[in-house]
Amino acid sequence: MLSLSVYVVLTVVLLAGMGLVRTFKVVKEYERGVKFMLGQFVKVMEPGLGTVIPFIQSWERVDMRVKAVDVPRQESITRDNVTVEIDAVIYYQVRDAKKAILEVEEYMYATQQLAQTTMRNIVGEVDLDALLAERERISRQIREIIDEATDPWGIEVQSVELKDIILAENMKRVIARQAEAERERRAVTIQAEGELEAAQNMADAAAILNNEDGALHLRTLQTLNSLSSDDSNTVVFAVPAEALRALEAIGDEPGPS
Repeated sequence: MLSLSVYVVLTVVLLAGMGLVRTFKVVKEYERGVKFMLGQFVKVMEPGLGTVIPFIQSWERVDMRVKAVDVPRQESITRDNVTVEIDAVIYYQVRDAKKAILEVEEYMYATQQLAQTTMRNIVGEVDLDALLAERERISRQIREIIDEATDPWGIEVQSVELKDIILAENMKRVIARQAEAERERRAVTIQAEGELEAAQNMADAAAILNNEDGALHLRTLQTLNSLSSDDSNTVVFAVPAEALRALEAIGDEPGPS
């Protein structure tokens, strides 16, 4: 039988062994460890094997990789009072592990909430047409605001992407009618521009024919030549009244005696 003192020694040895095992911490290459002693910051633990004395020291593990966080769908109202729902994703990375732990509580949650608030504010400052057509510019503006706000937390926001902009069904029908009206307007405008260009060309051609001697006569002969290539055509040739009167006058002249 083992005496009580032996049990005590074995217990102490076991606890010491467990404590020794818990002292060693492994920090992965993509992580950093924020170490505290009696509640005070000590240092940032680099990748590799480190030590944390139980009951006296503690540490927080910080992932330094780029994180992609879905921003929950937000219902926002644009400047022209159109209700839209927006899905977005934010990409950010912790640059300073110490600030991420000391300056903000739950930096992941805080960044997500900031992204939601900023997105609603920016959407409320633009019209629906700008929101649909300038998505890249609006995303960049949201990223700049979030990045500036999270910089004191040691976080760098790399990009914000607006994945989807959802409109109500009645608004989709309105936009479809607007697009159809715009296409019709463009068609009418192009047709009018074509008619104007054709009229201008005809006016230029008429001016050239009028100013050049014989040009109108040559044009008339060319037109008759093209018509005569088909025997089924009937050509009605208009002769000026002055020419007919001239012919009549020649016919009325007395002949030689």
